[in-house]
Amino acid sequence: MKTIEIPQLEKTATGKVREIFQVDGNLLLVATDRLSAFDVVLPDTIPFKGHVLNQISAFWFGKTRELVDNHVITSDPQDFPSVLKPYLKQLKGRSMLVRRCRPLPIECVVRGYLAGSGWKEYQEKGSVSSVKLPSGLEESARLPQPIFTPSTKAAEGHDRNISFEEAGQLVGADLARRVRDISLQIYEEGARRARRKGIVICDTKFEFGLEGERLILIDELLTPDSSRFWPADKYQPGQAQPSFDKQFVRDYLETLDWNKQAPGPHLPNEIIEATSRRYLEAFRILTGGELER
Repeated sequence: MKTIEIPQLEKTATGKVREIFQVDGNLLLVATDRLSAFDVVLPDTIPFKGHVLNQISAFWFGKTRELVDNHVITSDPQDFPSVLKPYLKQLKGRSMLVRRCRPLPIECVVRGYLAGSGWKEYQEKGSVSSVKLPSGLEESARLPQPIFTPSTKAAEGHDRNISFEEAGQLVGADLARRVRDISLQIYEEGARRARRKGIVICDTKFEFGLEGERLILIDELLTPDSSRFWPADKYQPGQAQPSFDKQFVRDYLETLDWNKQAPGPHLPNEIIEATSRRYLEAFRILTGGELER
């Protein structure tokens, strides 16, 4: 599925991957099979990607509810409002009904390993988002302890890494401390569970919102789109790691003569199929269940 239209409902937003509709005062999130890389939505879809993102998120929202409440009302289409009944086949496995809230204007990034933009910054400055790190660390090294490295939330273009102090200026110092502490707790709990099942969660991002004055976890959670997933049995510091996430596509795109501006290039069938397999494998390993399609 590349997109979905529900004429009876107001579509409040179209993201890189998700379509968001207003329904009975709540929101319907639909995860499509679109894939973005370098902030460009590519013209080809990845089979079952939306199912994987939605169902992994639902899995983790259930596992972390004791740490912080979240926005999920239900991910079972049979419990959706009656206006959605004609669309249950399209919505099955790739959608959830959630509560409306006021999203915080920061992304809460937690890093347990040194990779991606964090590795690049460390090589230049010896720190990541103003967090000073020990000298002599290798690429993909496990950090002495996970670090909180927030970023801005750009409506268009790239997010920008910011310091914890800057995050406090955006949301208030007390709230910044709360989301930092909760983010670290969720990461550590998720990373422990994933490692036992054979996946290293290198880093991830969380989003939070306020429902009135109550802080809740929103968006997606510990998915291959919001996280860097590495196979634990192949982890070897000192080099880039194989992954279960869209880094595989990014690596392919880096081999092309493409300026990383829209429109994005088409992907070969073998890249599409291999990427789909990686998403499906991540779901199977993490949840131990069968994907609902």
